[in-house]
Amino acid sequence: MAAVPGVCKPKTKRAKRFLEKRDPKIIENTKNAMLIKGGNTSETVTQALRDIYSLKKPNAVLYKKKNITRPFEDQTSVEFFSKKSDCSLFMFGSHNKKRPHNLIIGRMFDYHVLDMVELGIEKFESLRDFKNSKSAEGSKPMLIFAGDAFEIDNDLKRVKNLFIDFFRGPTVPKIRLAGLEIVLHFTAFAGKIFLRSYKVLLKKSGCRIPRIELEEMGPSFNFILRRTHFASDDLYKKSLKQPKALKAKKKKNISQDVFGTTYGRIHMEKQDLSKLQTRKMKGLKKRKAGKNVIADESESSPKKMKV
Repeated sequence: MAAVPGVCKPKTKRAKRFLEKRDPKIIENTKNAMLIKGGNTSETVTQALRDIYSLKKPNAVLYKKKNITRPFEDQTSVEFFSKKSDCSLFMFGSHNKKRPHNLIIGRMFDYHVLDMVELGIEKFESLRDFKNSKSAEGSKPMLIFAGDAFEIDNDLKRVKNLFIDFFRGPTVPKIRLAGLEIVLHFTAFAGKIFLRSYKVLLKKSGCRIPRIELEEMGPSFNFILRRTHFASDDLYKKSLKQPKALKAKKKKNISQDVFGTTYGRIHMEKQDLSKLQTRKMKGLKKRKAGKNVIADESESSPKKMKV
């Protein structure tokens, strides 16, 4: 087991298992998120944190007590909570006169803040405002991003990547159609970000493939982008580095096209087609030249009809 700096050697099996869970792994665990209330929050911010927690469960931790901290000024408190709860994603809610209804979304790298975005809530509709059935807990959402700004603006590119990291859920090898229950739609327009949540309804269509309908279930947000804190290019590149064990070894003479079809190239020696064994047929047998001429003449002469 790798040694953790600042941590003594475990004396019990329970402590050993605890440290092994937090050791670096080739395939990382599902990222957990912590939702923290600031020293002063509004009812809008409190309900927003609860709704995001409902979407993120069971991969989330909700802190109900108030925590007097400011992530953009001092990041030590957030980093302490991240290490304590083993969470690499966080959402911090606060409210004041200068920045009303404020949400800060961020992610960690090696228990230090990597990226952080401050969003102001201009309009909010809670889960309880939509009187319909909700999705099951732990459902993996489908994420849709609309708007050219997500592809053109450098800041919004990183914001899009942060949203994907925060809401994508666990990595699964297979998904069944009935398991696709939630759609999160992000739209960037006129300097704002609109988040809408929909539930997928499978209706009868008269054939094998069902008819799909979307029903808004909440929460619904209208965000305005405020402050940002992004990692440097070198640190961001370092956070994306993968271990060598995960990198697929390149196989010779095997390629794939844009549709994912695999092609293989086989190298063979030059073949002598004169010695190729073919199917034996009477028409393919070699005949003598004399017999062939007689046969041709007999076929060309007309047959005499009997009177």
